Order: sequence, then structure tokens, then C-alpha cells
Amino acid sequence: MSSDSGIQEVIEAGILRALSDLTSSGAIPASTQIPHEITLERPKNRDHGDYATSIALALAKSSGLPPRDIATLLKGALQADGEISVALSAIDIAGPGFLNLTLARASQGGVLSTILNRGADFGKSSTLAGVKINLEFVSANPTGPLHLGHTRWAAVGDALGRVLSAAGADVTREFYVNDRGVQMDLFGESIRAAALGIARPESGYHGAYIDDLAKLIVASNPEFKTLELNESIEAFRDAGYALQLADQKRVLGEMNTHFDIWFSERSLYEENFFNHCLDRLKKEGHVFELDGAVWLRTTDFGDDKDRVMIKSDGSFAYFASDSAYYISKRERGFDVLIYMLGADHHGYVHRLKALASCAGDDPTKNIDILIGQLVKILENGEELKLSKRAGTIITLEELIEKVGVDAARYTLIRYPVDTPMVMDVDVLRSRTNENPVYYVQYAHARICGVLRNATDLGIAYGVDQIHPELLEHERERELIGALGEFPRIVASAAELREPHRIARYLEELAGVYHRFYADCRVLPLGDEQPSSLHSARATLCRSTAQVIANSLAMLGVSAPEKM
Repeated sequence: MSSDSGIQEVIEAGILRALSDLTSSGAIPASTQIPHEITLERPKNRDHGDYATSIALALAKSSGLPPRDIATLLKGALQADGEISVALSAIDIAGPGFLNLTLARASQGGVLSTILNRGADFGKSSTLAGVKINLEFVSANPTGPLHLGHTRWAAVGDALGRVLSAAGADVTREFYVNDRGVQMDLFGESIRAAALGIARPESGYHGAYIDDLAKLIVASNPEFKTLELNESIEAFRDAGYALQLADQKRVLGEMNTHFDIWFSERSLYEENFFNHCLDRLKKEGHVFELDGAVWLRTTDFGDDKDRVMIKSDGSFAYFASDSAYYISKRERGFDVLIYMLGADHHGYVHRLKALASCAGDDPTKNIDILIGQLVKILENGEELKLSKRAGTIITLEELIEKVGVDAARYTLIRYPVDTPMVMDVDVLRSRTNENPVYYVQYAHARICGVLRNATDLGIAYGVDQIHPELLEHERERELIGALGEFPRIVASAAELREPHRIARYLEELAGVYHRFYADCRVLPLGDEQPSSLHSARATLCRSTAQVIANSLAMLGVSAPEKM
């Protein structure tokens, strides 16, 4: 067994081997539809073993054999497999044909040994090795503070990047800066109006932050107030843009969210890149002209309507930027483009996938679009809507001030992004088990406290103190099984683009540990002398702390040693 392979993967591979041998020998008909992969389950009732599979029931129809007959054949083949027979202490057939599998003590010890030997790398894999991924998220306009809509992606996007990297992918985190268009001119006009003390445009920006920007800009550039109108708007716009973008970078940094590339929309039109993009799409045969405008025929690939790229007046439609940006990413060598968009961008899914097809790509492989739903904040039982600074919705910075980075990140990540969520500030400030981030961080801190006491008592723990033959208690088996699940959880979170799976796993693991701690005494009582069992249990604690720390690191959340 490879030290990098989880025991679950070893057993699943063994089952596939056994099924292949059984069909080759004719014991199972060759027409049987053998799946490409096997997924083991963790039985809720531990009397049913450490793992279970219903594969015999799934194969009954295509094989024409009773499920228990298939299960019996499979049991025999597994017992004859040297690698599997060593890993399992029991293979039982239950009910209509379920296979219940119980790990051998040595296999349980192997799980702990792998965790301790790999340390911070436990859970990482090469599943996505060689895949270059462009992960674009947040991508806010540089015209105001980051608000709740951006906050969710700031946490989830960063966590997804960590999970994808843990699965072996080469991930580039990218922020797309929407720095051209009407909204930028309105931004400049709004700052200029604040600087001059005149009315801002009705459709402009009205938060208090505009006054702050105006004061900063005038302090350094008083001459901007006396420039000709258009020149003055442009000067205030560019200065405000630089200040606001710097502020967004600062706040995201406080959120422990970092980007490799800040990509300017303006750059798509520099050095004729858009024309290059248009030529490429023309070569694919999907560009046409109608009524003086240039269009992309996205309806050829399931879009509800064709998209204008250049309007009849010669100006660029927004889809022109979408098209050029997509091609820019692909020409920069990325295999998979992940777009993380807001709740108001559902309409973008079909048009972006159609764009990928127009560019000659496979929309099922080269592009992945995630839509995040809205977030509400409750405080004292009431929803918070107004921001002191932005004037409209609560900002990311205000959320951090209220609950802290760890609580904000963890809570935003722990829910599937396609469902709306509510953050209760009062719960997130509490030091109770109702607060999920406190619950998992406390488990880590508690273990660290136990290990400090173990050291004080002279109890040795580590790879040479595993003693799997002594870890016979049901709670010990349960905890080791949960720890062994971590690599699978990480791989699944990466494949499905769902980092919330890490958080939910963490909460389950913390619960399993607390049950273990309640039922299995780790430290000696009174004058009791430390024994090998104490060392083995302390080693199990150390392994658990490592997995909790690794899980929290993938979410960008700290693992405190004291609380």
C-alpha cells in the first residue's frame, strides 16, 4: 500500500480488480456493466464494519445474478487478493447483498502513520496534476467598497483555490477589474461633484466614501478642481480608481484572500487585442454583420439569442469584453476557466458556454461557471442593510469588524454557494457550540491542551507510539475511520468545486473527536502510571489535530492552540 494512498482508495481499487477478474473468468457474465469507479460508504452503525458497498445490488440486473451470489463471489475474490486480505480483518455479507468491510488493526495504524508522516501534506493529491486552472472571483467594479455580494466569493473563491491546489492543479487566482465603460465616468463625475460641493449625478455614486476620495484627491491634486469639465472628470476618475483599487486590495488582504493577477478590462482593447479576438472568432465561422453591428452567433450553441459585439455606432458592447477576456485566458495557456459570478448573473451561463463553443473549445471541459446566491446579515434579530460607508449594503470591511476574519470566512464557506444564506452576528460572536467556527477551532485547541499535558506527564506520542493493537474501543475505530476520509473529502471538494464539503467534514470530525475524548481517557488519573495505551491515544489525538489544522488551512482559517 502506498503511503500516499488512502486505505479507502486501496479497497475500492481492489474491488474493481476483483470484478475484472470475475468477469474475465466467466464467474460473472461479461455483459455485466461494471462501473468505472467504486464508492465506499461509512456505515452509521459501526457494527456493520468500517466501510460498506452495495455494488452487488447494482450489478444484479445487468448480470442476471442474485445480489447475494455476486456478493459471495466478490467476497471470495477479495479474500484471495493479498493486498486487500491484509487490509481487512472481516468481509461480511448482509441483507440482500451488502458487503460490510472491517479494517485490520494494521490498516488503522497505517492511517495514523500516513497522517503523521505526511503532516501538512496529508490530504493533498495529484488528482488534478498537470491541469492549469484560471480561477476568477470577486471581480468587483473599482468604483466602491467591497460589499456582501463580493464577500461570499472572497472567502469561497480563495478556499476553492486552496482545495484545487491541494488536488494538484496549477491554479492562478485572477481578479477582473471592470475599469472601462459608463460606470467609470459616473464614478469620476461623482468624485468631482463631491470635491466641488455640487450635486452628484442622479445615477452616480452617493456613499460617504466618495467624499473621502474627493478629500484625498484634492489634498494631493488641488488643480483637478479647475480643469475643463471632461478633463477634470477624467482626472478625478483615474485618481479615484487608483485609490479605490488599492483599498479593495487592502481589505481583501485583511480577509486572507490574495490574487496572482489583477487583470484590467482596458487592456483588452490595447494593442488591438480585441481585433485579434474578433479575427479568431471569424475564423471559427460564427461572426456576422447585421444592421451595421457585428454579432456572434451564440444561438448555434444553445444561447437564447445572438450577442452584439460591436454596436452600429461603432462602440463596444459589454459582450465584446467577455469574448476578448475568455480568449485572453485560453491563450495564456489555461486548460480550465472557472468563473465565479454573482446571483444576478444567471443569464451569463449559457452565453459564456456558447462563447467557449464559438471559440472552438469544449464547454463541458474548458469552462466552469459557478453562481453564488445572496447573503444576509442578522444582528439583534434584525437584518442589516445599510452601510455607514457605502450607503447601501454592508461592506466586507464592516463584516470583518463585526465578527473577525476566521468567523466570516468559515461561515461564508460552509454553505453551498447556490443557496442563499444568513449570517447571525450574535451567534458568530458567541463562544458556544452553536458557533460552527468556534466548535471546530475549540476541538483543535482542546487537543493541543491535552498534548501539552501529555508532555508534562512524560507520555510519548508520535509515529513510533501508534500501537494499533491497543486501539480497540469503538470510539477509537470511529475516529480513525473519520481521519482516513480526509483525502477523499478534499478530492471530492476539488472535483465538484465545493469547498463547503471541507467545513462540513470538519464539524463531523470535531464531533467524533469530542465523543472519543468523553469515552476514552487519554491521560492517566491520579497516581496511575503512563502506559502504552496512553501513548497510543495521545498519538491518535496528535493525528486528529493534524487533520483539523490541514482542513482549516484549506479554508484559510487559523487553527489556534489555545482558546
